[in-house]
Amino acid sequence: MSSSDSASTNPAPTSGPQGTPRTSAVSVAVCLILLAALVWAMAPSRARFKPAPLQKVALGCAQVAHDFVGTDLTEVPGVELSSLSAAQRNRALYRLNMEPCPCGCNQSIAACRMNHPACPVCKDLVQKIVAEERGPGAEEPDTKSRE
Repeated sequence: MSSSDSASTNPAPTSGPQGTPRTSAVSVAVCLILLAALVWAMAPSRARFKPAPLQKVALGCAQVAHDFVGTDLTEVPGVELSSLSAAQRNRALYRLNMEPCPCGCNQSIAACRMNHPACPVCKDLVQKIVAEERGPGAEEPDTKSRE
């Protein structure tokens, strides 16, 4: 085989893409600028929301923002639990210790009653919970002693 035969069997060297590195860099830069303009045009403007107003904290309650944690109080000031049965007393104490006080102090009802005795919200709520646990047909302790 001659050298002319081998030259004819080799494929001709292919040339790379036409252009210089400078035009490639310009093309990439233009593409990035167009992509950035597209992203900027599609991005919605930020909404300017104001937070909703919170309920006012009752007078006499601390305005402390912390996480609600249940308590384990067994006595609540101003509440007579001795008229309840053991099961009713346990349910009432469970509710008083685990339900948050709606006055805004972010404490349990029992803790709010203990720490803020002047809070009108928890005072009424404590009486309501004890009455619910006593039951609809139960009599007041004062009426039992009269009969």
